[in-house]
Amino acid sequence: MFLDSRELPKGTLQYIGRLEGSLLIKAEEFNGAVEVWKEGDEIFFINEMPLEEYVKGVVAAESGKDWPLEAYKVQAVIARTYALSQIKKNQGLPFHITSTVMHQVFKNGPYDEKVTRAVEETKGEVILYNGEPIEALYHSTSRETTEDPLEVFGFSYPYLRPVKVTARLSPYSSWQRSISLREIEDATGIRPIEDIYILTRTSTGRAKEILIKTPSGTRRIKAQDLRRLLGWQRLPSTDFEVSRQGDFIIFRGSGYGHGVGLSQWSSLDMVLEGKSYREIINYFYPHTTIGRI
Repeated sequence: MFLDSRELPKGTLQYIGRLEGSLLIKAEEFNGAVEVWKEGDEIFFINEMPLEEYVKGVVAAESGKDWPLEAYKVQAVIARTYALSQIKKNQGLPFHITSTVMHQVFKNGPYDEKVTRAVEETKGEVILYNGEPIEALYHSTSRETTEDPLEVFGFSYPYLRPVKVTARLSPYSSWQRSISLREIEDATGIRPIEDIYILTRTSTGRAKEILIKTPSGTRRIKAQDLRRLLGWQRLPSTDFEVSRQGDFIIFRGSGYGHGVGLSQWSSLDMVLEGKSYREIINYFYPHTTIGRI
């Protein structure tokens, strides 16, 4: 697992050495083996650990506090599946997966008893399509419908299709952000900005392409790129409307994340309705099976 991976190496990493035991890195403790790599003046750390211990850290970081056991089981199975798909995809690299939103957020223990129990009771369970672990994409919140991966990532799978969802308990069921024109100019490099419009939308109604008006003409930018440039938390999703008020652009929207695959807060709603973790997984990833590795 590549630690603190806000930026990945741009060239060839040089292996420095390997440390064993309990290590404190940037005020956070990591256990097991940690490899140290270097690129130029930058030092990078790669933590090696058993898969099931890694899954506990992802469930603890990616799920809500005090969620029901069944909701943690959902997260355990999709986190394990996603990790295995990345291990297969990144064979030959010095790391398989990162510890941030670039892949899955991870945090060290101690863990809640329900988190540990959920991982242990689903040990080895993964979601399979044609006998292989799927790319189990997931996100925090969608309001009404999840997104088509073709709209976001440019690829499509039979098991990743838009489905109806709820967001009754999510803090991101609706939100508003007032972002200054200067902040958008600094983030995009486009200036001066006179106004912003939504030019096109995806098949599920999310903003797809943004039109930015300047005195010299207009510029187009993908909504996903605008969100990335401003910051994933600054602009929680692309499911929004825009308007200008003075020197600010007002974004009124709902949802958090790219919108593809399982919606975690909708999964919680389904657990509270009495659905099992297997039923929930089968709903969000149709045409798949749950197997054990």
